[in-house]
Amino acid sequence: MAKKEYAFYPGCSSQLKASASNYLTSVSSMCKTLDVKLTEIPDWNCCGASIGYAEGGELPRIAINARNFALAETHLPGQDIVATCAACWLGARESKDRLDASSTLMKETNEALAAAGLHYKAEVKIRHMVEVLIEDFGYDELKKPMKKSLEGVKFAGYVGCQTNRPFGIDGESFENPKYLDKLVETLGGEPVEHYDQKVTCCGGALAFSEPEKSQKQIRDIVESAYDHGAEMIVTPCPLCQANVEVYQSEINKKQGTQFNMPVLYYSQLMTVAYGGSMKDAGLDGQLIRAEKLEVITKK
Repeated sequence: MAKKEYAFYPGCSSQLKASASNYLTSVSSMCKTLDVKLTEIPDWNCCGASIGYAEGGELPRIAINARNFALAETHLPGQDIVATCAACWLGARESKDRLDASSTLMKETNEALAAAGLHYKAEVKIRHMVEVLIEDFGYDELKKPMKKSLEGVKFAGYVGCQTNRPFGIDGESFENPKYLDKLVETLGGEPVEHYDQKVTCCGGALAFSEPEKSQKQIRDIVESAYDHGAEMIVTPCPLCQANVEVYQSEINKKQGTQFNMPVLYYSQLMTVAYGGSMKDAGLDGQLIRAEKLEVITKK
């Protein structure tokens, strides 16, 4: 039996062969080392993310999240739901909070779920994977399985907005959350302490609708990382990772910059520190290679 067990909600981007599948790869490797069992919620559905706010109304958006909750309560009773995607976690947390606060909305949601033979009991907790790491393990426990240090590598901890507002990580400042910095230190790396873009939005869906605005924000995020001496950016959010990595080449073409900053997930850093291979850490899925981490995996 695993040390910890959770009902896992991968979300659309982090599932196998999706845009953030290297996130899932590294999370799976990290969890194997930590003796964590993630059991995927059977027949889970999309959380709706930002599209759920567009013309669909509150009840459908809440109900599709509640369906996942009800499935977890039915098939994986007593297990907290854990999401790796910041948008999924945010949408699910908001849905749960709204349901818990409104008996009317709860009644209407369960009427909708009844059509599928489901009922939400409001027993499940919704957590981000970083909450699990910090609250259920703690930095000292996370350090114990280390086999390789990330010494000599400087990281800018880019939290982004979705894991920071409105809920945030318990005990962390909204203006200057430190958990990525602490995690980097735990793994032997050097955090860029005064990185001033750590809670800036990456532009999200503006990448398609208003690319100039989004790319201005991405440029600020990457430029600040360079200015503060970082060699890589680390984030807990798939959308932040994708936007900040993918659009560097576009910004270079348009603005004459020479950005080439790797953007990693915390789980990739942990997998490397735990002795995992380049493939175990999902480093082979990077558009901008994290060469210093690749070297560490070969030591």
